[in-house]
Amino acid sequence: MKVLIIKTSSMGDMIHTLPALTDAKNAYPDICFDWVAEESFVEIPKWHPAVRKVMPLAIRRLRKNIFKALRSTELKNFLQELKQEKYDFIIDAQGLIKSSWIAAFATGLRCGYSFNSVREIPAALFYQKRFSVAKNLHAITRIRKLFSMALGYQFQDATLDYGIKFAAGEIEKSPEKYLVFIHAASQDNKLWPEKNWEELTKLAVAKGYKVKLPWGNAKEHERALRLAKISEQVIVLPKSSLTEIAKVLKNAAAIVAVDTGFSHLAAALGVKTITLYGPTNPDLTGAIGKNQTHLTNFLETNANQVFKIVAVSDPAS
Repeated sequence: MKVLIIKTSSMGDMIHTLPALTDAKNAYPDICFDWVAEESFVEIPKWHPAVRKVMPLAIRRLRKNIFKALRSTELKNFLQELKQEKYDFIIDAQGLIKSSWIAAFATGLRCGYSFNSVREIPAALFYQKRFSVAKNLHAITRIRKLFSMALGYQFQDATLDYGIKFAAGEIEKSPEKYLVFIHAASQDNKLWPEKNWEELTKLAVAKGYKVKLPWGNAKEHERALRLAKISEQVIVLPKSSLTEIAKVLKNAAAIVAVDTGFSHLAAALGVKTITLYGPTNPDLTGAIGKNQTHLTNFLETNANQVFKIVAVSDPAS
């Protein structure tokens, strides 16, 4: 069985999709998936052994000039590659107009959420099979249910397996004792105040931890550099691939994060993580996995409260 997945972004949403692949692989051992993904996230599908091919599409870049994009060789080549394959099923796991439009160019039975459960109602017009999945369920459960109904197997909610497998040598154990502070998010209202990160960093260093700081853009890099002035034990990571950052996360004693893609990656890897939530509801989109602690109303949470949990979380403490 060959299935095409349309889930182009974002990082957390794509990680949310991985358990559904594991479910399907358990039900149908011969199943394989192709996956359409935003070019900056193509590493994520490659982590799952059931994925045969990833087709990158630079939607975010191309939509800056939609008329130029429609005439571009890049888009034509992508659509040509998409049309070359015949799929048993096409699953739009995103439920947006843009993702359903992509699905419409592929050959196979197009499946997606019903009108009452899709994120953007017009998207459902593009599907040949529509499935109703309650909106009050966690995003991971919604996707797993969609896959089970589209592909025809029984959904087993008791087990959750992201199925992530890295290539040999990509993730190696490290003897270092360090914390990772994921201080950046795509939305400003998800950011924990910088003064709190400063206080938390000082507490961590005083207890003998190194602190590693990832970043993704110039603004985040500047914040990381300011925090690094606290101590030589605070390390600003170089610009890194997602797999390289996954290695850093996997070997951390513990992670403190705001609600962003890397907090979901930490959960998928089973690393002990404290995630700070502000405007988002962790019951619907929170990081799910082993060793996860969710703190809501994060503006009322101070560094001392967080570090107490970090110290308990650290198996070396």
